[in-house]
Amino acid sequence: MRSRVRILAVTHVAPAPAEVLSNDGHVKLSFTDALFVNRVPMQRLFFYEGPDVPPFQSLVRSLKSSLAAVLPVFRPLAGKLTHRASTGDVVVDCTPAAVSPGVRFVQAEYAGSIDDMRRLAVGDEHHTEALVLLGPELNVARLPAPVLAVQVTRPAIGVGRAVVVGVSIHHAVADGHSLWQFMRVWSAASREPDLVVTPPPTWDRAAIPYPRAEEVAREFLRTVAPALPVARPPSMCAPPDQRRRSFLLRAEDIRSVKQRILAQSKAIGGGHLGALPSTYVAVSSLVWTSIVRAKPLDDTAGSGDAYFLVPVDLRRRLGPAVDERYFGNCVAPCFARAAVRHLRDGGAGLGHAAAAISEVVRTKLKDPLGGAERWLEDFFQVPKERLTHTGSSNRFMAYETDFGWGKPSRVELVSLFTRGLVLLLGAEEGGVQVTVALDHAHMEDFAANLGAGTEVKKQEQRLYR
Repeated sequence: MRSRVRILAVTHVAPAPAEVLSNDGHVKLSFTDALFVNRVPMQRLFFYEGPDVPPFQSLVRSLKSSLAAVLPVFRPLAGKLTHRASTGDVVVDCTPAAVSPGVRFVQAEYAGSIDDMRRLAVGDEHHTEALVLLGPELNVARLPAPVLAVQVTRPAIGVGRAVVVGVSIHHAVADGHSLWQFMRVWSAASREPDLVVTPPPTWDRAAIPYPRAEEVAREFLRTVAPALPVARPPSMCAPPDQRRRSFLLRAEDIRSVKQRILAQSKAIGGGHLGALPSTYVAVSSLVWTSIVRAKPLDDTAGSGDAYFLVPVDLRRRLGPAVDERYFGNCVAPCFARAAVRHLRDGGAGLGHAAAAISEVVRTKLKDPLGGAERWLEDFFQVPKERLTHTGSSNRFMAYETDFGWGKPSRVELVSLFTRGLVLLLGAEEGGVQVTVALDHAHMEDFAANLGAGTEVKKQEQRLYR
């Protein structure tokens, strides 16, 4: 399949000279960053097509010049993730020597049309391995490792103008909020070449105060990557039987789910919800119950539980609050828990799921960093076959990423690092795009459960026009 993607050119985009960051040009990872040192990069694909898309070489020049213009304020993205053997720390090296090569920028061509490229992610025709090739490779298995890479791929067939812009970024340097902060600035600079980025992002890890923060970061590193500078051994590749698929929940679908949750919450008498749940809680509840119903989880004697990992953004929840411009990982994991039999209850499952998710988030916000040194311990104690991971957020409006030739016709999130992973993304007109990674045997049942009582399955085809 790799033969269908032909590399045309590989260059590097270096930031213009700028003032070196403090701390001798190094950004030390926080304990919230250290959790992700061994994870695959976050990879995002943006599909653009239509008469406003410029000729390929003109488009490449625009993307490279605008990237060079914003990298001085996002300097660590041009640096290298580096292991300090003397201390056990991992840092982003932003010194001139580390930054000087710049960000790898790949120009490529796909042996097919834009429709062929789009079909790589659709329904039964999806091909995750091929879809990944539309984004840039970012080798993070061993440190030092690059932080950011870009790939621009054109179709070899077709008279219309079209392109896929792929971005890979190391998860140890950025969470979803930070990634989209960068994408907003870069796309704005592409539309407005004279753009001045004010105010710039902040990188000071001291903004997340925690006792023994550096010691906890080293403990996390020793746990997730015990063989540093080897960060990710080959055995951590995605399971071969894993399947990936994206769905679109329309605004009316989500409103219906919210009403059902409110009604079920009142019926089960828990009093958990006095008003309609948030979109995040509603969509997460629908996805969680759909996965639990699709998987053959044992519920012997009614004692089996299922878990849902919720990453809580802490930027506005700490005291003092962390600046929204903070660039890095600023999320805390928490685990919603509910009985399998409750989640499978057709008349109350959504209510039970929403209650569990809402309650665990409320509890976490009372003490956002409480027991942070036990986060990994808590994670390892959860039975993996009963855990649903979630990432990204419906608050991230990826479909507004306009580089100057219109909004993307489609955005795909392809960084799937584990089974039972759900990634959410804000779609147009109040919708939410749901990307799910499941074992092949469970995907069809999940799709049927997700679409029960809605138009989701029909809308999946409308999303990929």
